[in-house]
Amino acid sequence: MRRNALIMTVLLMGAGAAPPVQAQTPPVTAAAATPASLHEAIPVIDAAFDRWQANAHAPGLVYGVVQNGEIIHLRATGVKTVDGAPVAPDTLFRIASMSKAFTALAILKLRDEGRLSLDALAETYVPELADWTYPTADSPRIRVRDLLNHTGGFVTDDPWGDRQQVLTEAEFTRMLEDGVPFTRAPQTAFEYSNFGYALLGRIVTNVSGRPYNDYIEAEIMRPLGMTSSGYDVFAAPQDRRALGYRWENDAWSREPDMRHGVFGSMGGVQTSAEDYARWIAFLLSAWPARDDPETGPVRRSTVREMAQGSNFVQPRGGTGADGQPCANASAYGMGLQSGVDCNLGVYLAHGGGYPGYGSFMILMPERGTGLFAFANRTYAGPAGPLFDAAATLVRAGVAPVRPTAASAILTERYADVGRIWAAGDVGVANDRLAMNFLMDRSVENWRTVLGQLKTDAGACATDAPITPTGGLSGTYRWTCDKGVVEGRLLLAPTTPAAIQAINFRFTPTPPPAAQ
Repeated sequence: MRRNALIMTVLLMGAGAAPPVQAQTPPVTAAAATPASLHEAIPVIDAAFDRWQANAHAPGLVYGVVQNGEIIHLRATGVKTVDGAPVAPDTLFRIASMSKAFTALAILKLRDEGRLSLDALAETYVPELADWTYPTADSPRIRVRDLLNHTGGFVTDDPWGDRQQVLTEAEFTRMLEDGVPFTRAPQTAFEYSNFGYALLGRIVTNVSGRPYNDYIEAEIMRPLGMTSSGYDVFAAPQDRRALGYRWENDAWSREPDMRHGVFGSMGGVQTSAEDYARWIAFLLSAWPARDDPETGPVRRSTVREMAQGSNFVQPRGGTGADGQPCANASAYGMGLQSGVDCNLGVYLAHGGGYPGYGSFMILMPERGTGLFAFANRTYAGPAGPLFDAAATLVRAGVAPVRPTAASAILTERYADVGRIWAAGDVGVANDRLAMNFLMDRSVENWRTVLGQLKTDAGACATDAPITPTGGLSGTYRWTCDKGVVEGRLLLAPTTPAAIQAINFRFTPTPPPAAQ
């Protein structure tokens, strides 16, 4: 993955035994508080992370921003060991449950190869599940898809599951043979399950015929250039590792290192910021859909499939840029949480909490931008400053929604809308109208409506470009003598595509304020 040396920022801090404290956080200037460029946004982002790191008592921290395949900001701060070794861009962190996206993509890759089906029963690939007792007589049996979406009916198991990392294959098999209790019938609700992703790891192993970690490393990580990433922390260069700590009794305590085991498929990845930026760039490269040749280890359409939520939508509170409350909602997809946020628009996210580590990532696929952060303190997931950083970049205009080119047919029909407006009569484009158009409003009624609108608006600049909302729909905004006309054009699914509906809304220019 390329990195732009002109705008990439790498700041190494903290040769001492403690991260920056609140008093050392640089003041945020008025200009930085309302940034208008990446240069102005970086101090705001860095200051927020400094505050978070101090409050979270995280020994070390690294975070980055990836845009259009390049790192545009990368910062390492604090220490990877409390005896003073500083964090660097190549420092290795465990990323906990952010590992689930690798597992989900492996399952989808095997599906693409025709080796499994998402709608097949999980027991097809893990025979030990066949004799399980379900919670109700009408419970559906667990599908592979249910495990991906956390709808298998298992209980939330974050603290317990985190400590199962070291479980061996033989121990896991015995657990499966004994059966596990359900908290509800499958497919009735979302409930986060590390155990479910451990089952997915077993499916990868059984279907591929290779150990789970070998499959991920060889088939996904290495083709992406993630040469420092993997699951065996003891095989990694020990001098590059950020050791894990918890904060208790006002001091750091070392968390024990856990070897790779069955539950590695839910949270066992160790990676560096440099490697993970390649992963972020690869995921983002799946958008938008296009005709370019495939270059990744998994198809772009398959990556986009990960973002499809399972329809158990979870609302959450939010605050817009104007400080007012605004609605947000998300649903779990396949290793990624898919949501809509009042500040970011469409986003994908996932966190990670683990003994000794915390992490978080956000993708804004429509903006070609992704952010991530790793820390080496138990459950210290920097979600707050990362969401704030994403919002800062959006407000600064650094991460705009990438424009979509209007299709040829939409452009042609939009020109017909201009002709209709100029004539004040839909009849001038009669051969371009879908069969429903004049059934929904007569020619005579359209003449009356258009005549009144044109009188109210005056002359309008109808050559303003249309903003596509799809290949067959778009919105437009015309500046007029007396105000603004906004509208929407919707084409019918016919060949050739005809005009199904046109909407116009006039907003007059407010009168000048009284002197």
